[in-house]
Amino acid sequence: MIVAFSISPSGGDAVDDDGGMSAAVAQAVRVVRESGLPHQTTAMFTYIEGEWDEVMAVVKQATEAVAELAPRVGLVLKADIRPGHTGELAGKVARVDAHLEN
Repeated sequence: MIVAFSISPSGGDAVDDDGGMSAAVAQAVRVVRESGLPHQTTAMFTYIEGEWDEVMAVVKQATEAVAELAPRVGLVLKADIRPGHTGELAGKVARVDAHLEN
C-alpha cells in the first residue's frame, strides 16, 4: 500500500520564528526516513509504501513525534491499498511518463 499523509501541528513549540511549522514537520519526516520504508516527501505530503501494519505504525510514530512539540495535531491520510503490488511509488509515475512520451 501507499499512504500519502500530512501532519499539521498547531501551537506550542511547533511554531518556528517565522510562523512556519518546518521544525515540527521535520520530526515527522525523520521518523519516516528512519523507518527504512520507501518514501517521498513533497511540499504538501509525505508518501510511504509498505504493508498495512508497518506503514500505519510509521504514521502513528510520526504523528506522536510532532505531538511532542504541539498541543494539537491534524492528520490527513489517503491510502492506495493494492495487495501484491510493490515499487508503486516509482511505478505509477513511470507509467504516466510513458504515456507522455507517446
